[in-house]
Amino acid sequence: MPKRVAVIGAGASGLIAIKSCLDEGLEPVCLEKGTDIGGLWKYHDDVRDGHGSVFSTTIINTSKEIMAFSDFPPPKEFPNYMHNTYVMKYFRLYAEHFGLRKYIMFKIQVNSVKPSADYDATGKWDVEYTDKEKDTSKTETFDAVLVCTGHHVDPHVAKFPGQEDFQGRIIHTHDYKKSKGYDDKRIMVIGIGNSGADAAVELARVGSQVFLSTRRGSWVMSRVGENGVPLDIFAVRRIFDLVPMSWKASFAERTLNQRFNHANYGLRPKHSVVQQHPTVNDGLPNEILSGRVKVKANVKRFLKTSVHFKDGKVEEDIDEVIMATGYTFGFPFVDESVIKVTNNEVTMYKYVFPPHMKHGTLAVIGVVQAPGALNPKSELQCRWATRVSKVLQSYLLKKP
Repeated sequence: MPKRVAVIGAGASGLIAIKSCLDEGLEPVCLEKGTDIGGLWKYHDDVRDGHGSVFSTTIINTSKEIMAFSDFPPPKEFPNYMHNTYVMKYFRLYAEHFGLRKYIMFKIQVNSVKPSADYDATGKWDVEYTDKEKDTSKTETFDAVLVCTGHHVDPHVAKFPGQEDFQGRIIHTHDYKKSKGYDDKRIMVIGIGNSGADAAVELARVGSQVFLSTRRGSWVMSRVGENGVPLDIFAVRRIFDLVPMSWKASFAERTLNQRFNHANYGLRPKHSVVQQHPTVNDGLPNEILSGRVKVKANVKRFLKTSVHFKDGKVEEDIDEVIMATGYTFGFPFVDESVIKVTNNEVTMYKYVFPPHMKHGTLAVIGVVQAPGALNPKSELQCRWATRVSKVLQSYLLKKP
């Protein structure tokens, strides 16, 4: 009888987790709290607590060749950098091709995951969940668990002095969907990650003025590389592993500054390009050059209608503030004796397994923060985790 594996979440990582279970002869049971596959790539107009969603205009930051699953490339007619609607089409094609949907239960809220009473002997887990459609709860025992819930769900809203007195609207990029309603507004975007830069560029086309506040700047990469080839196809090559990190950093920074001098644009960070995630955005230099986006220092405090910055400058008559200040990740449904997140940090063996647990039958997929696309990383993690689970369960069954 196949060993049953609970896969929590049906986003990109959850889909490859189901596929990897089937490849190893395991029986996946995917528990998805939403109504569809795709995770945050499933766009929805409304704001939903506990559900991340891309902007209506979001395009992937990595080319389709780099973000593809190893055994199912996106169709050749799909663009190299896919709009979120194409990403969803790709996920649907992937799920259909490998017959994954029949293993997914939708509208399922996972309440708790904890070791079974006989965990020491069997490595099994008790998963308690609620079927929101039927309004019923139950607990099932699984041989293994793959946690695929991602880390773009719970927004981290930064706090600044005087923020509660500000009379304009303050939202997080988690709640931002499209530029409608921001016409002729003076808008402050705080944070220069990918979401912050995307929001600033998009709003610059409708707002009267956009300000982009950043604590430390960022290296900004274009999607388009030499001769019009996607940049990451050139950059992600094994031969570069032979080059010392300092040389790679120096070459990359020189290349990025040839496109536009980051210091002249107020964006040059103190950190090296290999020490933090770069920002991928084609339009930001143009909007700064045209004056529609003005780069500002980190925020010092808010007043009723103005924002003061740490360099002593002030901007008056701010109508809207959008916080692009990241997310707080965690696994509240997993027993704290298994995974404990403190100040957005967690200790995991190879970013996958809780290191102190006796058996490697619970794995966290897709939380690793490394350059490049998530899908291939999640695939490798899933292939590893399911193989470990299969071998371990066979070993436990044979134990006297």
